[in-house]
Amino acid sequence: MEYYLVKWKGWPDSTNTWEPLQNLKCPLLLRQFYNDKHNYLSQVKKGKAIIPKDNDKTLKPAIAEYIVKKAKQRIALQRWQDELNRRKNHKGMIFVENTVDLEGPPSNFYYINEYKPAPGISLVNEATFGCSCTDCFFEKCCPAEAGVVLAYNKNQQIRIPPGTPIYECNSRCRCGPDCPNRIVQKGTRYSLCIFRTSNGCGWGVKTLVKIKRMSFVMEYVGEVITSEEAERRGQLYDNKGITYLFDLDYESDEFTVDAARYGNVSHFVNHSCDPNLQVFNVFIDNLDTRLPRIALFSTRTIHAGEELTFDYQMKGSGDISSDSIDHSPAKKRVRTVCKCGAVTCRGYLN
Repeated sequence: MEYYLVKWKGWPDSTNTWEPLQNLKCPLLLRQFYNDKHNYLSQVKKGKAIIPKDNDKTLKPAIAEYIVKKAKQRIALQRWQDELNRRKNHKGMIFVENTVDLEGPPSNFYYINEYKPAPGISLVNEATFGCSCTDCFFEKCCPAEAGVVLAYNKNQQIRIPPGTPIYECNSRCRCGPDCPNRIVQKGTRYSLCIFRTSNGCGWGVKTLVKIKRMSFVMEYVGEVITSEEAERRGQLYDNKGITYLFDLDYESDEFTVDAARYGNVSHFVNHSCDPNLQVFNVFIDNLDTRLPRIALFSTRTIHAGEELTFDYQMKGSGDISSDSIDHSPAKKRVRTVCKCGAVTCRGYLN
């Protein structure tokens, strides 16, 4: 007879018991147990698959250890997923998935929904004026006051070229929440999944629903630091081979967004030399041109299950930005090998 070692929910390991199959009323856990066992046995080590002997009915210690670690990982990732959804303030749900390895939630990462100013930096700069339009799509609205055209069409798709700033209606405007010029400020409306990639790129982000071309997908947020501090941190990040520094150099080069410790879903978006997301500078309540908000829009139709990527150098598809605007997210000193796999891959992230 087969017996299963059971860890009882809410009880310590010292109360674990061995139970026959007929005592187990947990079909989901049993399915996960067999799936984990099958996945482990299917792994190839040193070019040879691990195949148990037919007459060996006991569970090998290595397999048991893997199954326990996988179960604990699953619980940890579920708790992290719940925490992310408690903290996010947008409509879209966040899911977490790892079918690749035993990596759990990242340590030392804190989810935020908007810029977090470093000590000594003030982000308080509310708009001094707002529109009084009854229909912002047809009247002289905030973009016109800033000397640019309204960024969106009637389908909420962006219609301006990269390098052109977006000016959305702000808290002083008389238009309501359904205004066609309020897109980025409403946050992500798509359900996204943070998943473990199988190509060695760590965590990535994929969409669980279809995203139409030229649609707002997410905002890039993090800790706002000075460019001098970014230089210092950049040296440390280079040695670790990570890239989270995004220069806010729309008109000046005073500030940088660091999403290494503080960030949102965009923290996990990987680089690609042929990306499906494009960067735009956005101004809403804070009209300080040194501190634009960074929005990521789709460059083409993105299908459900497809990974989201943007070019860390912003030289990918759809980029026709002017020479005066540098979209480079990071000041890198050590060349980092690119693993995007695109036909047009440049070989390095920098």
